[in-house]
Amino acid sequence: MHTTEILQHFAEITEHYIQELNDFTMEQLRRQPSESEWSLGQMYVHLINSALYMQLRNADDCLTGNEAAVISTEGKTEAGATVFNQGSLPPIRIQVPASPQYTPGQPESKEQLVHGLQAVLRRMNEVGPMLEQEALQHTVAHPRFGMLNAKEWFRLVEMHYRHHLRQKDRLKNELASSVSE
Repeated sequence: MHTTEILQHFAEITEHYIQELNDFTMEQLRRQPSESEWSLGQMYVHLINSALYMQLRNADDCLTGNEAAVISTEGKTEAGATVFNQGSLPPIRIQVPASPQYTPGQPESKEQLVHGLQAVLRRMNEVGPMLEQEALQHTVAHPRFGMLNAKEWFRLVEMHYRHHLRQKDRLKNELASSVSE
């Protein structure tokens, strides 16, 4: 997929996430289905933080060739190759044990979420054009997918947002069923 297509899809998904926020109160956004599951608001915070502080930061590291990025012959893992060949993350639920490093905090407001989503979109629009001019030999390791270059980290943001649409719909349905009970 070309960078402009990724940006277009990402803008559409971001707008969808923003519009969906209108359907929820802050109480609903903070309600966790169970102790071990994230709330809808935590899922939004996760999307924003992982895009800004992992995926796009790693894309920047690859573009600048700083010490975090390396020229590697290792390549992607089998899982990474599969994800990028398919153009999407697998449609499975991934649960990790709660931890201060990984569990996102509850959102403070809808405005915080909207501003965060818009900040990610702005960064995507800043990084996207740089990808067309850069040699993509620098990589940064992803914990599951192996060595990814700047374009792959960039593409992962859109795939990650798309992947969480299923979780958003599941949580939305759970909220709707809890209201009707």
